[in-house]
Amino acid sequence: MCKRTNSVGVCAVAFACAVVWSGLPVRADHRRDDRDERHDDRARNVFVIAMENHNWTQPAATLSPLPIFMNPQAPFVNSLVDGTSGISQHVAYATNYLNTGVGVHPSEPNYIWAEAGTNFGVLNDDTPYHVDCSPDSVQNTDQHLSAFLTKAHRTWRSYQEDTDVDLTTNVPLPRSSWTVPLFNLSGVFTNGGLNSYNYSTQYNYAAKHNPMVYFADTNGGCNTTTSNPQRTQYAPLQQLALDLQSGDIADYTWITPNQFNDMHTGLSNGYGGAVGSPNKGDRADIAQGDNFLARIVPLIMASDAYKHHGVIVLWWDESEGGDSSAYTLPFIVISKDAHENVNGRPFASATGYSHSSTLRTMQEIFAVDPSAGYPWLGAAAAADDLSAMFKPGSIR
Repeated sequence: MCKRTNSVGVCAVAFACAVVWSGLPVRADHRRDDRDERHDDRARNVFVIAMENHNWTQPAATLSPLPIFMNPQAPFVNSLVDGTSGISQHVAYATNYLNTGVGVHPSEPNYIWAEAGTNFGVLNDDTPYHVDCSPDSVQNTDQHLSAFLTKAHRTWRSYQEDTDVDLTTNVPLPRSSWTVPLFNLSGVFTNGGLNSYNYSTQYNYAAKHNPMVYFADTNGGCNTTTSNPQRTQYAPLQQLALDLQSGDIADYTWITPNQFNDMHTGLSNGYGGAVGSPNKGDRADIAQGDNFLARIVPLIMASDAYKHHGVIVLWWDESEGGDSSAYTLPFIVISKDAHENVNGRPFASATGYSHSSTLRTMQEIFAVDPSAGYPWLGAAAAADDLSAMFKPGSIR
């Protein structure tokens, strides 16, 4: 069994665990691209890991959900910011990261905002299309990040847990059988399948947590067959370990755990706690997500993509209980190019940030901003970028 730890010294173990528990076939492309020939010190590969429905800090009167900061159910996340993780020199975090706007809820509009700097008026958690393929919240515009990346000959990929797997065994399907995950999936693996992070038999994919599927040009239309030209842009999460090993990593990688591992939903049998008395409710939700991060972050950090000026972004979707500055969101950057520590602890930026700030920064990192002839996307035009969280020259 894989053992959880806060040290990057077990990256190799984490990698082995990911491969063994997911039942991955042995296959890799060993593809290289011209990024290997670059010698500048700017960010190259970005990995966004999307988490759910918890504040970083909140008013004392707000009792549910629990905040993440100083929460004993989130030892890994808190070790990143308090300097005890062993990778403090790679970490910077925000103390004033706020909801994108008043009333921008529930989850889905925030994921759309992460792509486009606006929610286009969407205020629901619907799938992109209805079951009859009539449009629901899908957007017909190329004014969003992944479309800009494609136009600029940059690459992107969305890894989504519980997609493109055999729903009885949790074994990933061959690449030739991948499809675009336009609709929700939930249930129980019935033939020995286990989740490789929480060891349960439950699966729960939500399209609302997959931003690229809400745009017709990057979802390929309402087509869930293998004829969809966009299908290989969406990969099962198990594929990430192989891609990190082979170097077949996109410039921009979006990673969404399932709704149990992203702190959104509790497992039926609970998680953590004393033997015979597992935690349930919000304590368990937080612990599930913290466990996921404690295992996937070292996996990414062990890769060449990370070591060559890569950036990992731990991103939470929305505030809970209020949209004022009293309700801050967790937001953590992990990179060799993160701002230097201050007094032995990771740098804490008090600048006012939001998803618009993250989007603006992605446009700058990948040169799909006004300097390259692309417009700022939505509210990114007026947002501060995240450059204060990095060493000078790392972003632009």
